[in-house]
Amino acid sequence: MLRIGHGYDVHRLTENRRLIIGGVEIPYEKGLLGHSDADVLLHAISDALLGAAALGDIGCLFPDNDEKYKGADSLVLLKEVVKVLKNKGYRIVNIDSTLIAQKPKMRPYIDGMIKNIAEACEISADSVSVKATTEEGMGFTGSGDGMAAHAVCLIEN
Repeated sequence: MLRIGHGYDVHRLTENRRLIIGGVEIPYEKGLLGHSDADVLLHAISDALLGAAALGDIGCLFPDNDEKYKGADSLVLLKEVVKVLKNKGYRIVNIDSTLIAQKPKMRPYIDGMIKNIAEACEISADSVSVKATTEEGMGFTGSGDGMAAHAVCLIEN
């Protein structure tokens, strides 16, 4: 049986934080604010995978009020999501994602993001798509106040 999931996440940009997207540290004057490393792309992907299996969202597995997850590496969290899916008999078929950010330019980092996601999800890089777009200066992402990401996935059991 095939199942589709959708994930969405958003984080505010702030000073004195590293910017980590798709498990790649990107040189930039600001980073994303969050309890973990605030990797907005991996959070959206994790939510898509969990949603496809009707298992809630990452907040259910990794609550933001649990100190155990303070500063957590979202690649490690994604690997845990994959373990949960495998234990339920699911296999990831593909992932398609879009990062929404005015700055910095993401193109130089996308191949590294795809590699990280594919490895964490135990699938081929050919089964992972990461795209990036701006919002032409509109909204909170366009003004540089934050970043957002959408992800869809297909899983089967």
